[in-house]
Amino acid sequence: MKETKSNYCEYCGEFHDFVHDHYSLVKVGEPVPDFQFEAYHEGAIKTMSFSSLRGKWVVLVFYPADFSFVCPTELEELAELYPEFKKAGAEIVSMSTDTVYTHKAWRDASEGIKKIAYPMAADPSGKIASAFGVLVEGEDEAMLTPDEGLALRGTFVMDPAGTLRTMEINDASIGRKGAETLRKLKALQFVDAHKGKVCPASWEPGDDSLEPGLGLVGKL
Repeated sequence: MKETKSNYCEYCGEFHDFVHDHYSLVKVGEPVPDFQFEAYHEGAIKTMSFSSLRGKWVVLVFYPADFSFVCPTELEELAELYPEFKKAGAEIVSMSTDTVYTHKAWRDASEGIKKIAYPMAADPSGKIASAFGVLVEGEDEAMLTPDEGLALRGTFVMDPAGTLRTMEINDASIGRKGAETLRKLKALQFVDAHKGKVCPASWEPGDDSLEPGLGLVGKL
């Protein structure tokens, strides 16, 4: 393919055969790039950014679309768990490629979405979804790609310093479990508070943790 200026990635500066070849700008263990975005929250449109959320844990939840099917079940479940996330010092931010006006209309129309008290962020350009590797993009500009322009179901947990600590990406057909995201958050907080400790499978607060070392090799 002929190299043209448009094929040089705006994120990494490298040449890609297709622009969407640059799948993700974020990596676990590295700081999340700062983005500014609008959110519908507490009955108003607010301008937010990831840097404005520093100092608290952030659970960023991408979903495909407002007025859809699996999405309201996920977001309503998170709304019911929101007090537990707040108690753990975390903020939830939901995000789709809809506009803030669509978010408001959906909240007005749906009893389940009315329960949401966390910010509902908008990414109509798809830039943030693309940076997080969840934007559905087409191979050919002239051909229809199902769900093109929508986000996959991606969950990203950032620590108070803005470092990405865990991520999960599902296709649109599979709903997530909010309680599992809360469990992962609490596990991350535990290992941060107890240096040298790690959490085994299905660890819950109060369960035994592990301390890796030669004495433990072969005993599990």
